[in-house]
Amino acid sequence: MPIDHYENFPVASLLIPARLRPAVETIYAWARCADDLADEGVVAPEQRLSALADMQSDLYRIEQGLVPEQAVAQRLAPMVTQYHLPIGLFHDLLSAFMQDVTTLRYAHFEQVRDYCRRSADPVGRLMLHLYGTVSPENLAHSDAICTGLQLANFWQDVAIDWQKNRVYLPQDSLQQFGVSEGQIAAGVVDTAWKNLMRHEVQRTRSLLESGSPLALVLPGRLGWELRLVIQGGLRILQRIEQVDYDVFRQRPTLKKTDWAVMLWRAYAMARP
Repeated sequence: MPIDHYENFPVASLLIPARLRPAVETIYAWARCADDLADEGVVAPEQRLSALADMQSDLYRIEQGLVPEQAVAQRLAPMVTQYHLPIGLFHDLLSAFMQDVTTLRYAHFEQVRDYCRRSADPVGRLMLHLYGTVSPENLAHSDAICTGLQLANFWQDVAIDWQKNRVYLPQDSLQQFGVSEGQIAAGVVDTAWKNLMRHEVQRTRSLLESGSPLALVLPGRLGWELRLVIQGGLRILQRIEQVDYDVFRQRPTLKKTDWAVMLWRAYAMARP
């Protein structure tokens, strides 16, 4: 939640206070393990679901104060306790990974958004809990940012997801703009495709921008971290536009030169 659901997860960033880095790295390792079980290799779907169910069982053990069976959950358990992390957020992540195994198409955008609610939003919410900055407004802004990042990854990786027989573009949007799955398979970039992608990029940008006030109210390093993450998502969208929505032949990625732009824009966000 893409090649790597967590490529925007701020793992071991220098902007994260040293005291929180072990917790962030542990949460990331747990999520990465679950994501790999859902997505990597040539394992049969029923085996993937069984392995994810084992991870879910360990979450129940953590809830009950029991020792988890798997090493990755054993490392997670003390972090959940120390920072009072809601265990439901981890269950949400697992439900999204399980859905990746069983669901390959989405009828409309609200279904995609619900997937993002469980595959991406928990990451931001966990970070807010770690920093002790939870509030209804902060959670809403965080959800908008995390969903926006997940969607940006989807539009960046349309061709890669197609190789896995996954289409995150809503089926009703495909119909609305006159784009067929055969066109995705062939990598046809015509006016219909450009209109579809322009539509998805615009609403993704709106989500990221609607959540951006969170980066201005969070203190110090966390605010900087979030401003850079937001700018990364916005820059990917800009890259998609710069290749004229041809994500089949030129997968938009961030290069070293992009980081200078992102740093400047993150700085500009913080200025009154």
